[in-house]
Amino acid sequence: MQQALTLLNGLTPAQFMAEYWQKKPLLIRAAIPGFQGLLTPDELAGLACETEVPSRLIQFDPARAQQGAGWQVRQGPFDEDDFSALPPQHWTLLVQGLNHLLPEAQALLDHFNFIPTARLDDVMVSYAPTGGGVGPHLDSYDVFLLQGAGKRRWSISQQADKRLIADAPLRILADFVSEQEWVLEAGDMLYLPPNVAHWGVAEDDDCMTYSIGFRAPAARELAVEFLDACRQENLPDELYQDPELQPVADAAAIDQAMVQRVSEMLQRLAWQPEALGPFLARYFTEPKAYVLFTPNRKLSQAKFSEAVRDCGVVLDLQTQMLHWQGQYFINGELVTVGDEPAQKLLNHLANRRQLDAAVFHGENAGYLLPWLRDMYLLGYLHLGEI
Repeated sequence: MQQALTLLNGLTPAQFMAEYWQKKPLLIRAAIPGFQGLLTPDELAGLACETEVPSRLIQFDPARAQQGAGWQVRQGPFDEDDFSALPPQHWTLLVQGLNHLLPEAQALLDHFNFIPTARLDDVMVSYAPTGGGVGPHLDSYDVFLLQGAGKRRWSISQQADKRLIADAPLRILADFVSEQEWVLEAGDMLYLPPNVAHWGVAEDDDCMTYSIGFRAPAARELAVEFLDACRQENLPDELYQDPELQPVADAAAIDQAMVQRVSEMLQRLAWQPEALGPFLARYFTEPKAYVLFTPNRKLSQAKFSEAVRDCGVVLDLQTQMLHWQGQYFINGELVTVGDEPAQKLLNHLANRRQLDAAVFHGENAGYLLPWLRDMYLLGYLHLGEI
């Protein structure tokens, strides 16, 4: 954490977190020297044609901008006719979850491993010809905007005016006033904390920008999910009862006795702060709605163990794995392990996303093999090394 990084403009991760994280923007020239991107425009368009890949096409008509209109959004999947019908300028293709699709995108995230994995959302890539963009807007989360091919002009503002264009299909700011502007070229990167207004516009054709976003769940969402988890684990599935109910004159009223009975029911939903750790591990590893795992071909335990000793295992690109005080969670499921050596191996798997073949020639990995086979059969991990 004390090593200065080119990625962070010569700052150490500790300096970056103290001075910039969730505080102020940072422009970084040549953050990843030589970076030109991870895929071609045609490859990105191909991904947008796949049913299981979240994608959007955003078009803007400058002639209607004065009326606060002109924005159009379509959800994928798309086909060749959708792309051939597009105008030469002023549109953007967005593809989310690139780290679930490309090993190179997952490897890109290794540059940011000084930030907890639980905070990571995904890698999104945008393609735009000249003039393309998604308009001036705010994000409620931290984001690193890494330029691939082409050039993009970024304008930012820390304005207090957060009003949006009414009835627009996107959350476009009604009155954006630029305070700073930069043109980013391949390998340049802009860090933006939450709620900094920004607007990126492609300066030339074949402009591709990679957005590394970090999720920020709302307190209401966390509360609802946590209470539901508590209900499932700790609260009996009992029905409201009032065997001593007395006749009432005002049938439309909620009386104090009912409030007290419900209060007593809810008080049985007891929890301690320590319960939040496992909940968060489950919550942050729960696969997104669009994620689907393909089961691997069945192998006997003996065949699987032999294969693992030859080539190791690697997590599926869509798999999420976190731990909390010796408890490990993979895709929302608890992993039960007994001793410290097993925990060390699982910690390595969670952080490095693979276990090399050499690991399985020692004594400590043998009792993990049945669990690893179960995960293999579900498609959560695969044979081989990155």
